[in-house]
Amino acid sequence: MAVITESTLIKTKTIGKRIFVYLVLISISIFMILPFFWVLITSFKPMEEVFHIPMIIFSRNMSLDNFKAIIDKGVLIKLWNTFFIAFTATALRLFFCSLAGYGFAKYRFPGREFLFSVLIATMIVPFAIVVVPLYIMMRDFRWIDTFMPLIIPGAASAFGIFFMRQYIRSIPDELLDAARIDGCSEFRIYARVILPVVTPGLISLGLIFFMQVWNDLMWPMIILKSPEKQTLPVMLSSLTGPAGMTIYNLQMAVSVVSIAPLIIIFLLFQKRFTAGITFGAVKG
Repeated sequence: MAVITESTLIKTKTIGKRIFVYLVLISISIFMILPFFWVLITSFKPMEEVFHIPMIIFSRNMSLDNFKAIIDKGVLIKLWNTFFIAFTATALRLFFCSLAGYGFAKYRFPGREFLFSVLIATMIVPFAIVVVPLYIMMRDFRWIDTFMPLIIPGAASAFGIFFMRQYIRSIPDELLDAARIDGCSEFRIYARVILPVVTPGLISLGLIFFMQVWNDLMWPMIILKSPEKQTLPVMLSSLTGPAGMTIYNLQMAVSVVSIAPLIIIFLLFQKRFTAGITFGAVKG
């Protein structure tokens, strides 16, 4: 009986610990979700109820008027602009970062370690330092008020090259040698051998890049002058009423439109994203 009692006690303690951990995690999750919940419900409220005291959670006046208003202000065009820029920039970054990562991981050439060190050192340079010379270059290229400055200058990322280098280093050299013996060219090895193996890493890195470009505000605000070419973050920052008053209910509606695609994309690729990050951490 003593053994059974001790075993039961241990099980009870284990269950108690699990319940405590679950309660802590649920509490943290609720705390993290609350701002998104507030954004969502505010997007359906009229302006006069946004800061009403006491707070009105579910108003009788909730409607789709805010979403109709932002559609009239061109939110769908700006949504397309943001998606096009984010998708194109992400695709280019994945191609060049994986290609450069493959070169640094599997090729030996003079100055490789020095060049890689210089590349990593560029990660500590704030974007604010290079924004003026970069703007001058874009002006000389006559790319102001186009999507090109938002896509081309960031086509190679030091972080992305470092990430892919660490990922590709885990691929056995024997696999590449076997492909060379079969007559594959170096680019074909990259396309047919490297890319299929590092797909989880590409998805993880692609999600990081996509969210980074999607949420970028400062550089699009500097480059894009025409309202029809602006992105969602720029639109979000420029929604003002009479006397420069911020229209919070419209801002929340734009925020919902901006957040929804990111949540959908993350949910679709959640398992691959986690697998890619975990694999890179363990094998790097």
